[in-house]
Amino acid sequence: MSDTKKMVIGWFSFTCCEDSTILLTELLNDHLDEWKKVVEFRYMRAIKTKNSIEGLDVAFIEGAISSDSQAKEVQKIRENTKYVIAIGSCACTGMPSASRNLFSNEALIQEKIQWYMSNFDYSQKVKKLEEVIKVDDKVMGCPMDANTFLEILQKYLAIFKVT
Repeated sequence: MSDTKKMVIGWFSFTCCEDSTILLTELLNDHLDEWKKVVEFRYMRAIKTKNSIEGLDVAFIEGAISSDSQAKEVQKIRENTKYVIAIGSCACTGMPSASRNLFSNEALIQEKIQWYMSNFDYSQKVKKLEEVIKVDDKVMGCPMDANTFLEILQKYLAIFKVT
């Protein structure tokens, strides 16, 4: 085991198409060797089976929050990390996941989504991440803008003095 200091990160996904997670796994093709020297991937279900949210330096969170249980989960993540980065359009703006918030016709709501609302753990409103927890930075896009993500990653590596 190396004594080199690493930034401890988690990558989380909520209500979205997970396109930023896919993009991140593609970025790993080019950057895994350099990143594993400076980053500990403590939570990332896309690539690991043993995950922990304890003691994170940075949590990257993709997706909108569409239920009370997701809100509680993201609040627990916030309690266990120093910084939160909203990843992608759904986390940053709520859209397009929050499209149903714009339905104004009650009959349409009843016809189109009531079954889902009744049978799944959905809240009445889909929320962008910062409506639920404090967000320290954002990476916009659907999927996230890869260059902005790389800049944000470098910013936090510098903050934790692991570059």
